[in-house]
Amino acid sequence: MFGSLLKHGLKHGRVDLIDHRGHRRSYGSDNGPAVTLKLHDAAVGRELAFNPWLKVGEAYMDGRLTIEQGSLYDLIDIGLANTTALTGVWTQRLSDGANRLLRWWHQTNPIGRARENVAHHYDLSRKLFSLFLDESMQYSCAYWPKLSISLGEAQQAKMRHIASKLLLEPGQLVLDIGCGWGALGIYLAKTAGVKVIGVTLSKEQLEVAQQRAKDAGLEGQVEFRLQDYREIPEKFDRIVSVGMFEHVGLKHYPEFFKQVENLLKPTGAMLLHAIGRRDGPGYTNPWLRKYIFPGGYSPALSEVLPVIEKTGLWVTDIEVLRLHYAETLKAWRANFEKHRAEIKALYDERFCRMWEFYLIGSELSFRYDYNMVFQIQMARGIQTVPMTRDYMFDWERKEAAREFPQVPWQKGRAAE
Repeated sequence: MFGSLLKHGLKHGRVDLIDHRGHRRSYGSDNGPAVTLKLHDAAVGRELAFNPWLKVGEAYMDGRLTIEQGSLYDLIDIGLANTTALTGVWTQRLSDGANRLLRWWHQTNPIGRARENVAHHYDLSRKLFSLFLDESMQYSCAYWPKLSISLGEAQQAKMRHIASKLLLEPGQLVLDIGCGWGALGIYLAKTAGVKVIGVTLSKEQLEVAQQRAKDAGLEGQVEFRLQDYREIPEKFDRIVSVGMFEHVGLKHYPEFFKQVENLLKPTGAMLLHAIGRRDGPGYTNPWLRKYIFPGGYSPALSEVLPVIEKTGLWVTDIEVLRLHYAETLKAWRANFEKHRAEIKALYDERFCRMWEFYLIGSELSFRYDYNMVFQIQMARGIQTVPMTRDYMFDWERKEAAREFPQVPWQKGRAAE
């Protein structure tokens, strides 16, 4: 049955399939990557045929599907290159319809459930993240002015690029929604002299962020909290959110942007940095939703902008970053492979296969232009930001020209 799906849906690349009896068949063509797959039991073929977007990853994790020739990268490359043709097969049309019908339920994230979903991923061992991220522990898209720079330099460039859009002045109060391990909040405080409140739903992230603020001597200037964005009482001059919006859920967008409007002072502004999809509204890949980011969704701009329009916020700037996340994921994957033995000792072989599937699949989703990153600048008032964008470039160039502020993670080993 899986062979039938490949026969009708494989237009780019070749898959040689060996079933559990040792019978071998070939599908596709030689116009792309080639892999040889072995199925280790009778049931796995049926499972792959009806729900490949979930079951291929599961079967690979469990060792029921093995790659005899080629690589996992080649396999996922073939799958994504043939997405349109594969989803056109009748079994996949049924699966696609069911996923679209249920996406509202999958993205339901009230406060309690949101905390559980965040803990599922971000409360994994902090050592795991330290082994494949850069030293600043930034788990979001870096910014690559040049591909020759290191991952650490690209993450520093990302913070500088974001800061250039915030019009920061000393003494302002800044909210960081989804502060991660604290790198951005500390950078903004050090660079611009602002006061920062960062909120996260991850206990692991909170402990690291608080210790980093203490180590940097910023305890009175930077505060990190275990708090949902819907429970924040203060008013802010600036708000920034990086890599958190993907966990909000479509049905909660009105709630999110209304809260942003409520939290901003009359002269306030916000910068939202998030993963988006260029091909219109959709749903989260079933495997990714189940194993990596439960409750997560990367929206199309057509799902975000209409919600903002119903608030009192001005959209004052939009930038789309295309291949930046593909390069970031490539660097993470290289670090992961370098430290694979240590990660296997932390967890097990199945976990390593799961993480490989996640990093490769995510990288290729950006390389095949299904995903991108958008940055939306918003303001409460029409005169909050200048009439032209020159201030962004001027600030970014000035900051890039001078030496970066010395923060703890820049004093240790060189960023990989």
